[in-house]
Amino acid sequence: MFDATTILAYKGKTKAVIGGDGQVTFGNTVLKSNATKIRTLYNGKILAGFAGSTADAFNLFDMFEGYLTDKKGDLLKAVIDFSKAWRKDKVLRRLEAMMIVLNNNHIFILTGNGDVVEPEDGELASIGSGGNFAISAARALKRHAVDMDEEVLVKESLKIASELCIYTNDNIKILTLQE
Repeated sequence: MFDATTILAYKGKTKAVIGGDGQVTFGNTVLKSNATKIRTLYNGKILAGFAGSTADAFNLFDMFEGYLTDKKGDLLKAVIDFSKAWRKDKVLRRLEAMMIVLNNNHIFILTGNGDVVEPEDGELASIGSGGNFAISAARALKRHAVDMDEEVLVKESLKIASELCIYTNDNIKILTLQE
C-alpha cells in the first residue's frame, strides 16, 4: 500500500459510489489538502480512483479511458486489456500505483503488476494507506446499518479512516452512478 491516499468504492444495490480524501503528502509533509483523486470516465458511465503519484494518475486515467473507448465502454474487456498493457510497459509497470474502477455491474482493483482483482463480495474495494481502515468501517456500517445510503456509507467510512491514517484527511469527495 501507499503512504498516499485513501480511495473507497461501493457497488451497492441502487448506486455505484467512489470516494477519496484530498490529502497529498511528500514524506511527512502535507503538500495539499483538497486534491481530487477520483473521476468519471467514458461519458460519466465509469468511476475511477487512484492511489500513487498525481502525474502517474493523469497518465493512467487517460490510458485507461482509451481502452474504454476502444471497447465501447465494456468495463471487463477494458480492464483486462489495460492491465496487460500496463504490465508489459517497462516504464509504467514500475509505477507504484493502484486504481479502482467500477460501474453499476462490476468493481475492480488494478495494479501495475497486472492484477485485475474483483473483490470477493463484489461490492467493496479500497486502496491506499487508509484503505484497510476505510473498508473495515464500510463493512461494519454495511452489516449494522442495513438501510444506509451508499453515498453516506462511503463518506462515513472515509471519515473514520481519516481519524486513523495520518496520510488521509477528511476533505472527502464523492462521485455516484445511479442505476
